[in-house]
Amino acid sequence: MPSPALGNEPQHTPEHQAHDIPDRSSKMTRAARIALVVLLVAELMDILDQSVVLTVLPAVQESTGAGPAAVQWLTAGYSLTVAVGLITGGRLGDIHGRRKVLLIGTVVFTLASLLCGIATGPGVLITARVIQGAGVAVMIPQVLATLHVTFDGENRSRAFGLYGAVLSLAGVLGPVLGGVLTEADLFGLGWRPIFLINVPVGLAVIVLGRTFIPESTAQKADRLDLTGMLLSAVAVVLVLFPLTEGHTHHWPLWCFAMLAAGLLVLGVFLRHQQRRQDNSPLVALALFRGKQFSGGLSAQLMLGLLCGLFFMTWTLYLQRGLGMNPLMAAAAFVLLALGELAGATTAMKTAGRFGRRLPQAGALITLASMAAYGLRISSRQADLNLLAMAIPVVLIGFGLGMVGGPLADMSLAKVPHESAGSASGLFNTAMHLGIALGTALTALVFFAATGGSPDGAINRDAFTGVLWWVGGILALMWALMFCLPRHTKSRAG
Repeated sequence: MPSPALGNEPQHTPEHQAHDIPDRSSKMTRAARIALVVLLVAELMDILDQSVVLTVLPAVQESTGAGPAAVQWLTAGYSLTVAVGLITGGRLGDIHGRRKVLLIGTVVFTLASLLCGIATGPGVLITARVIQGAGVAVMIPQVLATLHVTFDGENRSRAFGLYGAVLSLAGVLGPVLGGVLTEADLFGLGWRPIFLINVPVGLAVIVLGRTFIPESTAQKADRLDLTGMLLSAVAVVLVLFPLTEGHTHHWPLWCFAMLAAGLLVLGVFLRHQQRRQDNSPLVALALFRGKQFSGGLSAQLMLGLLCGLFFMTWTLYLQRGLGMNPLMAAAAFVLLALGELAGATTAMKTAGRFGRRLPQAGALITLASMAAYGLRISSRQADLNLLAMAIPVVLIGFGLGMVGGPLADMSLAKVPHESAGSASGLFNTAMHLGIALGTALTALVFFAATGGSPDGAINRDAFTGVLWWVGGILALMWALMFCLPRHTKSRAG
């Protein structure tokens, strides 16, 4: 079914490269608004499904008889599969059509969600989670790529602002939604609605996406680089697997051997891509020649690193360091989410007028708020309650909300449309790699200090130490954003 003309997007097919770019002041048409909502809902499903499972793991373990290793792989299997497939998924969209690949990925994700919801044993559930990850790996790169080639001017800034809001809110609200749905025990299904809810949402994305999302492909991408796909997948597995499993196994020698092998395979992959630059490469290395994309990609890696380190240790601090129950800890996440929503809304309403200064201001606000939070922790110790931490927590969220959307917008702004899928896959991979690195870093800067002890004072001191690391990451992210443009006038053609 052909897509209705959105009135503000260039089509990109092998026969036709681009229509005239609309004026920056052009209003978003109704069809464009519907397409944007569908794309953001697809992104929302991915991020929620990464985090929503965290609060229901005990219930899943009890009802399925899953052991500790199986419970860990409910999250690790999903995340690893997503990370492995993102680069290839992005390129598939460039070659075969971004709308088509998005819808195929949504079909796979929706069916896998149904399988998760009816699974009775841990083996089936883990398999379904891996299939979910495969679906997401081809879905998600199409979201950023389609936003990049579809919207321009103020519409583009608004679209990326909303993308940042979804990115921020979903990761924080996922654990809250998981807890609420499980506690509600809808129809006596316990934890299963956290997966079954994806079925009607996925069907809506498929139906509306087929109608309203415009199709776009790269002009010069005619076939998939299978060797590059294999090398990139092997490199990602060899790097992420030990980072995911290292702490559980107390960092044995094989973890470091896998990391070294991963870096070696990555070098082979880059050499292979150099040789194929004129023959449909998996990654267009020309993307890295400009500091705008490479600097933005590095800042995205730092953002993922921050998330992987901060959110896990913050959860433990709230419950072990302050003795909060899960509901009170969820309320703290809601405060952070409200701040992120306000920050993302601010970014959206500025419509890109401030260029890199906006996400840099967000990083500095977050840094200052983290410092204030650390001082509050040191002064109040175990007496710190939700009300006393509300202001710094909301401001931390506000600063982070100002970063996500503008960072993606400006990092991809000069990417040629024919490389949009590849660039989007790399950008999403940087986030997942950063989260894995941040999670691994918790072993060094938090668990090494606590030794797994539930003692409140030990956990408070360890979390205070984490905030120093978070501050350093924020400062580095702020510096990397100098690679982004002062203004956002230039767009890819």
